[in-house]
Amino acid sequence: MVLEIKNGIYWVGVIDWEIRDFHGYGTPYGSTYNSYLIKDKKNVLIDTAKDYMFNELIYGISKLIDPKDLDYIVVNHVEKDHSGCVDKLVEISNATIITNEKGKEHLSLYYDTKDWDFVIVDTGDEISIGDRTLKFIRTPMLHWPDNMLTYCEEEKILFSNDAFGQHIASSERFDYEIGEGIFEHAKDYFANILMPYKMLIPDAIKAVKSLDIELICPSHGVIWREYINEIIEKYNDWATNKTKNKAVIVYDTMYNSTKKMAHAIAEGLMEKGVEVKIYRISETSLSRIMTEILDAKYVLIGSPTVNRNLYPEVGKFLAYMDCIRPLDKIGVAFGSYGWMECATEKIKNIFENLGFKIVDDECLTVRFAPKEEDLKKCCEFGKRLADIDL
Repeated sequence: MVLEIKNGIYWVGVIDWEIRDFHGYGTPYGSTYNSYLIKDKKNVLIDTAKDYMFNELIYGISKLIDPKDLDYIVVNHVEKDHSGCVDKLVEISNATIITNEKGKEHLSLYYDTKDWDFVIVDTGDEISIGDRTLKFIRTPMLHWPDNMLTYCEEEKILFSNDAFGQHIASSERFDYEIGEGIFEHAKDYFANILMPYKMLIPDAIKAVKSLDIELICPSHGVIWREYINEIIEKYNDWATNKTKNKAVIVYDTMYNSTKKMAHAIAEGLMEKGVEVKIYRISETSLSRIMTEILDAKYVLIGSPTVNRNLYPEVGKFLAYMDCIRPLDKIGVAFGSYGWMECATEKIKNIFENLGFKIVDDECLTVRFAPKEEDLKKCCEFGKRLADIDL
């Protein structure tokens, strides 16, 4: 599939309908690898695709030009979902790579680049490709050191790399074709890809807002046209830790003791008007849980103690959460145990590492199975928790 998004500028990307895991991030809706071709005095390709989709990519390019006639390949980011076809395209076309110093370094670590031609750019640099000019903006650590954005001034298009992306495979190419449901996909992407670096995003947003933009073309998902202002504001909200009066309760269980505690605490929170989401880790993707945690005020994690340690699924989730690093939350650890309680202390250690405000209570650990009075105490705790602020 090839689509002209503006006069002489084309989407030539590929749709990955089957992918369900993106280096640990669940992608139940698949993904796209968006590549854009600009036909001008110089033919420019912006981003490529994973290597196993090279045939699909080259098929789309070939509908518009002979791939041998590529003059430039802009590498906004070297991760293999962006650069996986670069080496084969250079071999075919001998195109010059436009990237930054870190991008060149990273490409040399992936590929044999000794015979490649490079143009190295930095923030504010411009390259004329004929009737159009490409301008570059460095965005290091969003989410690799090499990341940058490319802006086409004349067409008012921002090729935004991983920013504003979504992992969704669809026949639709624009935001308005999907409607407001696209924001949930964008939120899921932000929570699992960009959250660890969100403190850097407000400055990037300032740079984006200074541009006159009619299209935002990310490397994954649909192109933003109708909801540009809305997605920029949502990014600002997510990056600045705006939270809802919402609690996310995450647990796993051996014999349902921890499950009963989770539901009792949830009952108390709901009675006080708090929005509650409950997830059993072994039955829910980690990325789905992190999306809900993004704008939650309270994070409650429950685990039984197993051999003086966490339940394995809970340990897996904590490792993932520690990697994604949500900030500014109220944390609660709870769980059941047999002869020795160890799990909640390990959960609280992660909370401390993330800088959570930890709320503790003697009712949050129960030996063996919780009795009716234990569950009442958990419910009362939930009510008290609803009155605690960050």
